[in-house]
Amino acid sequence: MEVTRIFDILPYYEEKFQPKDDVIASKEDGQWKKINIKQYREIADNISYGFLALGVQPGDRIAQISPNRVEWNIVDMAILQIGAIHVPIYPTISETDYKHILGHAGVKFVFVSGNELLRKIKHILPDVPSIEGIYTYKDLQEYKHLNDLIELGKQNQDPEKLEKLKTSIKPDDVATIIYTSGTTGTQKGVMLTHNNLVSNFLAVAYIPPFGEKHKAVSYLPLCHVYERMLNYLYQYLGISVYYAENIGTITDNMKDVHPQIMSTVPRLLEKVYDKLVATGQKLKGPKSWIFWGAFHLAQRYELKGANGRFYEWKRKKYDKLVYSKWRAALGGEINLMVSGGAAMQPRLGRLFTCAGINILEGYGLTETSPVIAVCDFSEHGIKFGTVGPVLKNLEVKIADDGEICVKGPSVMKGYYKDDKLTAETIDKEGWLHTGDLGHIEPEGQLKITGRKKELFKTSFGKYVSPQLIEDVFKESLFIDQLIVVGENQKFAGALMIPDFIFLKSYCERKEIPFGSNKEVIANSVIKKRFQKEIDKYNKQFGDTEKIKSWDLLDAEWAVETGELTPTMKLKRPYIFRKYADKIDNLF
Repeated sequence: MEVTRIFDILPYYEEKFQPKDDVIASKEDGQWKKINIKQYREIADNISYGFLALGVQPGDRIAQISPNRVEWNIVDMAILQIGAIHVPIYPTISETDYKHILGHAGVKFVFVSGNELLRKIKHILPDVPSIEGIYTYKDLQEYKHLNDLIELGKQNQDPEKLEKLKTSIKPDDVATIIYTSGTTGTQKGVMLTHNNLVSNFLAVAYIPPFGEKHKAVSYLPLCHVYERMLNYLYQYLGISVYYAENIGTITDNMKDVHPQIMSTVPRLLEKVYDKLVATGQKLKGPKSWIFWGAFHLAQRYELKGANGRFYEWKRKKYDKLVYSKWRAALGGEINLMVSGGAAMQPRLGRLFTCAGINILEGYGLTETSPVIAVCDFSEHGIKFGTVGPVLKNLEVKIADDGEICVKGPSVMKGYYKDDKLTAETIDKEGWLHTGDLGHIEPEGQLKITGRKKELFKTSFGKYVSPQLIEDVFKESLFIDQLIVVGENQKFAGALMIPDFIFLKSYCERKEIPFGSNKEVIANSVIKKRFQKEIDKYNKQFGDTEKIKSWDLLDAEWAVETGELTPTMKLKRPYIFRKYADKIDNLF
């Protein structure tokens, strides 16, 4: 059968693949809770019957606020197959944002994972009159459990009505409204149709060399379109999906599951990289020599044997001694990671690929469902520092000012209740203006060079792309995070956060007192070392882009403290406000 609506994945799966007990799975109370396709369909249908008994109509909005779990997928399918609209919401946002999203979307029912999230939203319920009920995934006396809805559905089964509803749903009907704040803080509801998402996962389905005998681990939030689309792709390909308990348990979960594929973001890869460096710093004697030999070899890795036979011979030797142990720490069978959400440092791609873990970097937006371009295994499919070829079912053009514009079946229907913003984003010819800057490499890969709105002009009238500079400086082992500033100034400056894990091991090796983060960044020896690092990377830039003034901060930026979006991008306006005095002092 053909998949044209998202919920078509379920009958397609049952028809195409051999029965297995782990279509999707999540860990509860120390045990993996596994769902087979028959259970998946049956529970989804009963939830749909429950919705119909409650009076849910096509087009009604239903929200989920929950970390990844099997119920998330089942409720998702139950919503979509009756023509309702799924509004997934991050579990990490503020009460103000919950109030805005639930109210703006006119949500009718809300599903939450447990008590902690209930506490965040119960105060705002009187301000959102459209909400008729709340269901939880844990037993709480005050609110109904998902099982109550399933029981209601069992008592009101009407297969004929459900089948009629499914048949009436068209590929161009809205399936989901995803609220995204970007880096500005303004929440926009992105309307994506069934066809938007289906066309996107079908366009990348040729890439993973995996199928029904393989497993994926999922830890990025399903409420983000990147992980959600990939979860649909995994199910379409028959790959079992295991949901990690949280970011802190992911390596343990991978050792349990032994996955072959997972999606990730550069931030996690950087943390793994840091741990490898810290491990290497602790080794002594022959073990240290072998480790650093393997590490430095990986830093020079080039694709398709371009380094020559002797390099590849050494790589095989180091694979037995070192790289195989790195893979074992990630379950032993991991072969492919898809990285998105932010720019990935080329050193990360080289290191992991050399170690036998292929890293495919991609690029996209919520508004494009999301993938626009992604590296693949074709002849020119991977080039470190690029996001790979544009998908075959999309068109991309580079505007005169360098902005990336895209057209095709995965471009959103528009912003919910905001025709003006929709018209500003999608022009009359159907081109969606991404706001990102880039160019097409000679061999066809797309390279991102910055964000249009983030460009700033110096007092000499020269434009500077801060992201381009930041991406280069993050190649340094010493620098974890930074923001480049300089609007209307004579030169560019930066606030930097050291990689404190690496810095601590560096201080131990050089016998420099570490103390606290605050103490170490005030150390004159450390400041001189950072200046040396800055001088090194400044050589890659013209005079306008060179960082000529800088300061170190003692605390990492995070989603919880407001400096990062849920997808780990810098919230520049917030950082500018928070560190206004420090930025002024740079100039």
